[in-house]
Amino acid sequence: MFGIGLPELAVIAFVAVIVFGPERLPEFARQAGRFVRQMRNLANTAQSQLREELGPEYADLKLTDLDPRQAIRKHILEAMEDDFDEPAPLPSYEVLSQDERPPYDDQAT
Repeated sequence: MFGIGLPELAVIAFVAVIVFGPERLPEFARQAGRFVRQMRNLANTAQSQLREELGPEYADLKLTDLDPRQAIRKHILEAMEDDFDEPAPLPSYEVLSQDERPPYDDQAT
């Protein structure tokens, strides 16, 4: 979730036991759980209010869509997919006969 693996989590737990003590650690864990739950509820409420205010055309809106980096990445990928969907037209060339000279413009050179 935050890039924390099992070894890092074990070190954090060990430091927490040393700093807070084994008797106060369960209460701190409960408080941390309540805090995370409240933040999750706050984010979900804000997201649902934003969807209601924007209307039905934004029903599939996610909070990550509001991140400028994600929005730019999404639009660039969509543009790249559009480019690959339609092949570029090939240029047309006139075929000259053996004795025909190509056109020459004196003023262009």
